[in-house]
Amino acid sequence: MVAAMNFDNLVAVLAVAAAVPLILTAVPQVRVPGPVLEIVAGIVLGPAVLDLVKPDQAVRLVSTIGLAFLLFLAGLEIDVRHFRGPRARLAGEALGLSALLALIIGIVLHAAGVVESPLLVGIILMATSLGLIIPILEDAGVADRPVGQFAIAGASLGELTPVVLLSLFFSGRTTAIGSKLLLLSLLGVLVVLVVIGTLRIERSMWITRMINRLADTSAQIRIRLSILLVVGLGALATHLGFEAILGAFIAGAILRLVDADAERKHPLFHPKLDAIGYGFLIPVFFVTSGLTFNLSVLFSSAATLLRVPLFLLALLVVRGLPAVLYRSALASIRDVAAVGLLQATSLPFIVAATTIGLQLHAISSANAAALVAAGLFSVILFPVIALQLLRSTCLPQVHGWRVAQLAHQHPGRPGPQTRGTGPGVHGFDAPAGARH
Repeated sequence: MVAAMNFDNLVAVLAVAAAVPLILTAVPQVRVPGPVLEIVAGIVLGPAVLDLVKPDQAVRLVSTIGLAFLLFLAGLEIDVRHFRGPRARLAGEALGLSALLALIIGIVLHAAGVVESPLLVGIILMATSLGLIIPILEDAGVADRPVGQFAIAGASLGELTPVVLLSLFFSGRTTAIGSKLLLLSLLGVLVVLVVIGTLRIERSMWITRMINRLADTSAQIRIRLSILLVVGLGALATHLGFEAILGAFIAGAILRLVDADAERKHPLFHPKLDAIGYGFLIPVFFVTSGLTFNLSVLFSSAATLLRVPLFLLALLVVRGLPAVLYRSALASIRDVAAVGLLQATSLPFIVAATTIGLQLHAISSANAAALVAAGLFSVILFPVIALQLLRSTCLPQVHGWRVAQLAHQHPGRPGPQTRGTGPGVHGFDAPAGARH
């Protein structure tokens, strides 16, 4: 007889997810991003402190789907236009410098006995949260200026590359790197075939009319096809020996590529995806990350606790320092510093990568906890400082918004000229910003 699944803990997690945006709106003095508060609430209510909520089977299942959907929406942010031209070349050079710095820091930390896998730590340090910085740049009114475009281009590469590297070097199956590269090439070929097939299908007027007719009915056919794409590519990636998050990320990138004009042609499509992700699945992932956070090991010794500022500094060096390569193309050193700080802002990938690292025994519980804590501080500190740096140059562009307020308040839902796809200044779970 199959035991019935208990949903009591999932109810508690969903209650936290619902309470966080209400608290941030009702108490504006709480100046932290939504995901940070969700993770902290999970830590307090979970086994680490009060032991009121446990990450049981139901919670972990929804959390796993939430992680996949988070990477799917991150892939949906990727715009191929940012991978062309001089700006893309500079962003690529900056990413190359980041990779070199990440490897050096990883090796040094490994030699000092601080980390177990220098490669895993290096990959983690390379990541940028594109879904966070786009709405920040939008709110500051600089997304279409050089400072914003360089930040978006750099963050796009910083989102894409670590996901690929993590799946290539750290997956559940231990396979030679040559075989992994061959399988990755095969996955790339299959993705190209999916793109070509989808584009050809879109040319069929009969199919297009049928999809448009069903899109906003109870059939919600675009949403169903999108979910099929996410799960299908996630399953395909898993069968090829990669992490499912790679397939989910690719699904978002494919959808963005084949339906680049979705905001104009199907204005309700992306908000519906946001509703599923940021309204349900993704907050569960963040709260569950708090439930499984090993707080006791973080405070087990002064040496472990000191790794938090160490990793935070490493994030700033690896992703922030390479922004100096943009100096010739940006107006001031303030813009360079702002781009560097935004590129060093990372949390979702850190949580995902440390979770995978723990499963593969490639990272200790202490380092995983310290890295996640460093990611929390990066999301709290770096965007606010970046906004302050941009304030003097972006005030004329903000059209009535006060940037000083943006640095301290939850931005809420954007105006009709933008479409929410990711977090606002204070939350991944709130729609804000626009794609470019």
